[in-house]
Amino acid sequence: MTTLFVGPESPAWMHMAADALLVMHVGGGALGLVSGAVAVTVRKGERLHRLAGNVFFVSMLSMAGIGAAVAPFLTDGQRPNFVAGVMTLYLLVTAWFAARQERVGAGTSMVVGFIVATLIAAAGAIFAIMASQSPTGTIDDSPPQAFYMFMGLGSIAALCDLRVILRGGISGAQRIARHLWRMCVALFIASESFFLGQQKFLPEAIHGTVVQFGPVFFPIVLMIFWLLRVLLTRWWQEPVSALTTAHGDNNASWRKEK
Repeated sequence: MTTLFVGPESPAWMHMAADALLVMHVGGGALGLVSGAVAVTVRKGERLHRLAGNVFFVSMLSMAGIGAAVAPFLTDGQRPNFVAGVMTLYLLVTAWFAARQERVGAGTSMVVGFIVATLIAAAGAIFAIMASQSPTGTIDDSPPQAFYMFMGLGSIAALCDLRVILRGGISGAQRIARHLWRMCVALFIASESFFLGQQKFLPEAIHGTVVQFGPVFFPIVLMIFWLLRVLLTRWWQEPVSALTTAHGDNNASWRKEK
């Protein structure tokens, strides 16, 4: 694991700050993995889902925010981690607002989101090209393939934001689907970063087994399940599926969206 280097001549408070950032980053990621797994598994709209979702949002903000902020200052280069951190923050924030609003608007925040997603896709493409043209075939020890995910997910997210802008906003099943896939992909990034990116901390006996890869693709499988249920059925109109109530709407009950 790469850590923030603080020279021995640095004052004590800098060493304490570096240690605190590491604890918050690792702790946030670990808590995010557990709470995220609970949030995508339990019935949506219930108290446990609300609690797990809130914990996931806060813990992942801590993990991704610290990772993105610290990565540029690491001595061995962490461009993949920086882009991953920014993408995770973008997914978390846009998913959170999609859950809290009855209608996702097409205002300034959506335009900003579209720009951020486009920049993520562009950064992925640039770094992939740089890696392919490098004498080692890598950039910051990452091959071009490591950046394809940023290109793909960034492009998909940008196109979704552009669609919202052109339509003047979305609501109903489309709004809930937006919340679901973005939260699930954020959990996927966190799972992949640990179970594949930090596999040296896992027992060698589980390397290459379903125990290692299962948690990585678990969020994607559940994402597909929930998206099909939301988009192809009327499940989302049931009172218990009220994501707006689950994330901050204090109305007594869900209002069915027509």
